[in-house]
Amino acid sequence: MSIVILGVDLGKNACSVVGVDAAGAVVIRRSMRRQTLIDYVAKLPACVVAMEACCGAHNLGRLFAAHGHEIRLMSPEYVRPYVKAQKNDDRDAEGIAEAASRPTMRFVELKSQEQLDIQTLHRVRSRLVAERRSLINQLRAILLERGTIFPVGRRKLELGIDALLADEDTTLSPRLRQLVGELRAEWRELDTRVEALNGEFVELARNDAAARRLTSIPGVGVLNATALIAAVGDASSFAKARDLGAWLGLVPRQHTTGGKLRLLGISKRGNTYLRTLLIHGARAALPSLARSETPLGRWLTGMIERGVHRNAIVVALANKLARIAWAALRKDATFERGYPVAA
Repeated sequence: MSIVILGVDLGKNACSVVGVDAAGAVVIRRSMRRQTLIDYVAKLPACVVAMEACCGAHNLGRLFAAHGHEIRLMSPEYVRPYVKAQKNDDRDAEGIAEAASRPTMRFVELKSQEQLDIQTLHRVRSRLVAERRSLINQLRAILLERGTIFPVGRRKLELGIDALLADEDTTLSPRLRQLVGELRAEWRELDTRVEALNGEFVELARNDAAARRLTSIPGVGVLNATALIAAVGDASSFAKARDLGAWLGLVPRQHTTGGKLRLLGISKRGNTYLRTLLIHGARAALPSLARSETPLGRWLTGMIERGVHRNAIVVALANKLARIAWAALRKDATFERGYPVAA
């Protein structure tokens, strides 16, 4: 029995394993617990271990790679077409092994522990920001029911609530006043935790050479730079700059048939969080870049003069920033404002 590709369908407790030989025939089909799987793979001769890029895959991938195995991680949507009818865990593992053998398959780069740590910090910060936004909306709704309306903006609401709580002649009932005070205290705690994470990102960007190069790009701040490094590392898994933009979903979605080209809106594939950061960064940098006498500024001015919709310009700029970020990561170069920009 010579296993060439070992397909693993990961589970929280039990994992299904299918091994295939050089001819593609199944030579082993088992279900084992996670620790048993780690011990089993450690005793195998060097082979290809294929898994879906899901929770726990990177940790196991690093363990298996330490024993000399080649790790191939794949997006679940790319594995799905290889799963036969009557779906179950064994069929999933078989489909993973089959997909890993395809020469045109796209694989996910194995992330380091440092990348996963940065990615985790970003996810925690995103959750805290969402909780704060939900709390602010609830506060506005509670006070609106009592006839108290505040101007748009988080800072204006913050000052308004502080003034409301300091006013002894308010029309709020004692219980509601106490509740609003508790919500305001919770808001302050969320602000403190978010700012602490922001400080960590600043420190990470200051001590990392790649992050410092990324922050030299207009519209790419500390959050964007650290999120890019956590997601793509040195961008070696992308052969060209346009591949990174396409992976982020910043290019038009195609529906071409019969030789008739049809382009739709942006595909919105890939990392939603990173795409959001890049679009927000592009929106913030657009006014100053459009006024600058640089190739990038003239490119933006040309689109504005042609009457292109502002949102389309923002997305195009975000795609351009993603391409520039690829060059900064692959070529170890900082952004030069006067460097020629391709159309």
